[in-house]
Amino acid sequence: MSFKSPPIPNDGGPRRAALYLRVSTGRQAAGDVSIPSQRDLNQRYCDAHGWIVTTEFVEPGASATDDRRPVFQRMLEEAASPDRRFDVICVHAFSRFYRNGAEMELTIRRLRKLGVEVISVTQPTGDDPSQELMRQIIGVFDEYTSRENGKNVIRSMRESAKQGFWNGARAPLGYRIIESERRGSKIKKRLDIDPVEAETLRLIFRLYTEGDGHSGPLGVKDTCKWLNSHGYRTRLGSTFGVGPLHKILTNAGYATGKWPFGKRDSRTGQLHDPSLVIYVPVPPLIPLGLFERVQARLAMNNPRVTPPRVVNGPTLLTGLATCASCGASMTRTGTTRRQKSYTYYSCSGCHRKGKSVCKGRHVPMPKLDKLVLQNVKEQLLAPERLAGILEALMDQRSQKDQAVADRCKGLQSELSEKKDKLARLYRAIEDGVVDLDADLKERIQTLKNERDIIQVTLDRIETQGRQSSNVTPERIEAFTRLMREKLDTGDTQARKAYLRSVISRIEVDDQKISIIGEKATIADVIAGRQAQAGNVRGFVRKWRDLGESNPSLLRERQPS
Repeated sequence: MSFKSPPIPNDGGPRRAALYLRVSTGRQAAGDVSIPSQRDLNQRYCDAHGWIVTTEFVEPGASATDDRRPVFQRMLEEAASPDRRFDVICVHAFSRFYRNGAEMELTIRRLRKLGVEVISVTQPTGDDPSQELMRQIIGVFDEYTSRENGKNVIRSMRESAKQGFWNGARAPLGYRIIESERRGSKIKKRLDIDPVEAETLRLIFRLYTEGDGHSGPLGVKDTCKWLNSHGYRTRLGSTFGVGPLHKILTNAGYATGKWPFGKRDSRTGQLHDPSLVIYVPVPPLIPLGLFERVQARLAMNNPRVTPPRVVNGPTLLTGLATCASCGASMTRTGTTRRQKSYTYYSCSGCHRKGKSVCKGRHVPMPKLDKLVLQNVKEQLLAPERLAGILEALMDQRSQKDQAVADRCKGLQSELSEKKDKLARLYRAIEDGVVDLDADLKERIQTLKNERDIIQVTLDRIETQGRQSSNVTPERIEAFTRLMREKLDTGDTQARKAYLRSVISRIEVDDQKISIIGEKATIADVIAGRQAQAGNVRGFVRKWRDLGESNPSLLRERQPS
């Protein structure tokens, strides 16, 4: 039903009209049904009133709850221009123009001051008080309908996510959307692994944790540079950026196989209550252990935790070397004499707070770097020496492994018992000895739950057992060989990364240097697990500043 529009004042010529045609979703625009019907009805309305259609503004797939619409903004800018091409904006209904009652009324009044009227083909328009009241009521109802529709859509999408279906229009990197089933005209979708993109994703994690084989682990920015320089591109053909790459590295769904839905409000970006988040099952792309190592490294490299100069700076021992007197870090300083530059590691406590805090010390940078690298390779990175350092730790783990083995035997016995009980119940049901009533169903379900819990526990113990048994003489020898190679031939970033993997602190004194680390950290690195941060002294080797070993101190520190 159409309402008759009041006549618009005419200055002698036909009125010029612009058609504003809008649909809410891209799917409606792709269907090419709504916009042509709006155009036909609006055109016939203008012809009936003798208006000339001079232009049209088509907005496919944009919501009218706000004015963040490019075509809509362009139309408003032209309306305010002195050489505009229209005096009337013709819409099919006010809901096409706006779905916010207050914003719509303000926009219509602003356009009216500019000499432009907004006309609805199917609803009453004009400046009569009753018609303005009706327009305002229509605007409020359109806004309410839009919000109710949004609530229904969200409810439907949440239910779809609970059933394990994918709601997004675009799959994340590493996945592709496949049709799972059809329900009438609706297609239910799931995520499947995209072989090509999955390899790119795994490469990103490998570059960040291991590097490209010619360097140590890369940072987020260097990973971006490597991908872009080697021709890798996103699905849309764009280069990789630091922000999106960091988001990929911190997305737990790639490892857990659980993709969150409803984590943020799509409009405001605010986080929802975690209890309302639904996790959609997807095929995992990377091992959980690899993801945990990435998170640990990201946390360590966080600028709020570790200064960027420590992670990316050109100085080898930045962040490791500390003053033995005050505990402050040893930072890089330098001077120039006779056109020759000299660099030192200097106590930052003395430099920043004065000699009343610490007397300060300066060690030539090349000298300290050489001493640390040389003695780490000689005193630590010898297979026999490393095995001796880890011997006590391995003995402790062997005792724990025996206790774990005893527990495994008990769990295996319980598992066999549960399986036997279930088998007897199944046979009794098949032979007709008992009937499958509600109580028996509950009993069977209880036994199955207990069996599954025991099986999961055994699987977890088996995985942990494999990890604890990874510190073998072969792995120790391979580890020392790799470390020596990287410390000899790697660049500064690679050597720094490998040193930080086994050393937590280097204390610099006037007569000795103490390299401090943790036995468990070395064992984890050798076993291929993420080294946990810690400052417990597990091995301490001290040397004189001239570089020769200190036999008396070494004898005091020999492992028992």
